[in-house]
Amino acid sequence: MSFKQDQAISFYSLPTVQQRLEQVRASISRAAYRARRAPEDIGLLGASKSQPVASIRALAALGVCDFGENFVQETLDKQAELLDLALTWHFIGRVQSNKTRSIAQHFDWVHSVDRLHIAQRLSAQRPAGRPPIDICLQVNIQNEPSKAGLSLEALPAVAHAATELKGVRLRGLMAIPKPSSDPQQQRRPFAQLRAARDQLNAQGLTLDTLSMGMSADIEAAILEGATWVRIGTALFGPRPSRDTGAIASTDGV
Repeated sequence: MSFKQDQAISFYSLPTVQQRLEQVRASISRAAYRARRAPEDIGLLGASKSQPVASIRALAALGVCDFGENFVQETLDKQAELLDLALTWHFIGRVQSNKTRSIAQHFDWVHSVDRLHIAQRLSAQRPAGRPPIDICLQVNIQNEPSKAGLSLEALPAVAHAATELKGVRLRGLMAIPKPSSDPQQQRRPFAQLRAARDQLNAQGLTLDTLSMGMSADIEAAILEGATWVRIGTALFGPRPSRDTGAIASTDGV
């Protein structure tokens, strides 16, 4: 077999967008069944960082309406090309202070608010006449020095303060735990995040959202109560690296 023939066979054996989406939805349904939850209560967020507009269109045609992005300018370019579609845009990357105005103007959700200062800026810069922007507070659930996010100790004060802001609506919590191939290890930090949400609600808040779970740990997250799963690789396949053009993993970070 020639190299070109082998390439062609490999290309045509790749799963299609529809096949990947069906596999993700099957994973959601399987985990929901185990958790005695309704699959429709778990939102599927396509983590579309660095993915082409054509891939977003293909998923939108199959019923995916929520997409998560990490870079403001990249998202604005995509939005300009997708004005004909009714999509909901979620910001899931690290929020820089100098980007909050654009995020407040052009996104519906922000999952990665890791400081009260960021929530305050988003609130103040949300355009008049628009509903409050939905936000999640990012929690550094395992206290990793390399990751952003609030500590569990700092979380209550920031959460209560954020509920007083007029231009944002605090919906819940988000976390990105350490990778693990052990399902039980995967579940532990998700259970901690759920417990933190429940503790805040016991203090008088009304949080309904847990943004947690990516391609490799989607089922563990759903078993522990995820309401949004941020799926990149399993939906889109590997993506080209922004820096080198090499193939890299993409997911809800």
